[in-house]
Amino acid sequence: MTVAEALRCATKHFVALPVLETANPRLEAELLLQHALGLSRTQLYQRLRDEIAPDKEAAYYDLVWRRLCGEPTPYIIGRADFFDIELAVAPVAAIPRPETELLVEEALALAGKRLQHTSSLTIVDVGTGCGAIALALATRLPAAQIIATDISPAALALAQANAETLGLASRLRFLCGDLLAPLEEPVDIVVANLPYVRSDDWQRLPVEIRCHEPRQALDGGPDGLRVIERLLRQAPPLLRSGAALLLEIGYDQGPPVMALASEVFPETAIEVKKDLASLDRLLIIQL
Repeated sequence: MTVAEALRCATKHFVALPVLETANPRLEAELLLQHALGLSRTQLYQRLRDEIAPDKEAAYYDLVWRRLCGEPTPYIIGRADFFDIELAVAPVAAIPRPETELLVEEALALAGKRLQHTSSLTIVDVGTGCGAIALALATRLPAAQIIATDISPAALALAQANAETLGLASRLRFLCGDLLAPLEEPVDIVVANLPYVRSDDWQRLPVEIRCHEPRQALDGGPDGLRVIERLLRQAPPLLRSGAALLLEIGYDQGPPVMALASEVFPETAIEVKKDLASLDRLLIIQL
């Protein structure tokens, strides 16, 4: 079987199984074959007519089978791209998603404004998981001190490993603990992609999420806001004057999360920013 034939075959299987939330069947087939053959995407396309060795073909179809059984491609190949960086991923932490890049963009904009008036800046990424947000910020804010917290030691170890791979380990501090509890002093910006899925919605999620990603990283309780509310109530004494707090939220959680934020931060600039699909995506609080 040639490379091109293997890609066509796997793509056909992915398309025929709609239970998978496969955004791009062809791309996932390519990623799995790249992994099986140890090739870059460019190298893969240079060898479309080449025959695949039997052992490599068997390895590829083992990966395809795992995907057809619902295992997410990033976990199968052990990596995911986020904001122009490549991260190691594993089931100890949720897979970083493209919609979270909006949070990074907004945080960078606020950090840039802050750095116009001060030479120091401290940012904390709460519930860092694999470190996606913290590391994306670190690559673009060399003057900032960045702290990453997580309640899961295994997730924090994964984030630290990613920092070392990217040559950023000396730029970040990793603290294990619940939300903002590990902080020793106030910070300028808090960013977080915390659990916000409603518990009743958990069983309706795609199998690749429900059966493979850590529920602790996604389930936000009955209203989806249990963890977000705890962070909001922890935050006031840990924010410097003029600080900002940015939280990713669910597509329809704007009104209830605005009410919570207004209760904790009265007479403060609070907004819900929508994503490109005009869905609620970020809560932004600026003191």
